[in-house]
Amino acid sequence: MNVNEFQEWVRSYYEKRGWSELDIFIRIGFLAEETGEVARAIRALEIGRDRPDENNGTLAQQKQELVEELGDVLGNLIVIANKYDIALEDIFQSHRDKLVKRYTTSK
Repeated sequence: MNVNEFQEWVRSYYEKRGWSELDIFIRIGFLAEETGEVARAIRALEIGRDRPDENNGTLAQQKQELVEELGDVLGNLIVIANKYDIALEDIFQSHRDKLVKRYTTSK
C-alpha cells in the first residue's frame, strides 16, 4: 500500500468509526497520549521498565509494541492532515525541502 492509499484508508476507516468528527483539540490530546506510549515502548526496548506488575516480553514483542504505537501516532497525524486537506506526500516533500535548505551548505 502506498502513502496515498494509506491516507485514504485512514480517512475512510476513521470516518466509519466516527473518530474523524472529534474536535481537533481532542485529536491533539490523543496524539500527545500516543506519543507518550511511543516513549514508553522505546524505554522498554532500551532500558526496560523495571515494573514487577508488567511483563516485559521478548525483544520481538517489544518491537511489535513500538510498531503498533508508531502506527497510532501516524494515524493521528493523518487524521490531522486530512482535516486540513493536506496530502502526506506534500508533508514529506515540504519536510525534505526544509531540511535540505537548512542544512545544505553552498560553497
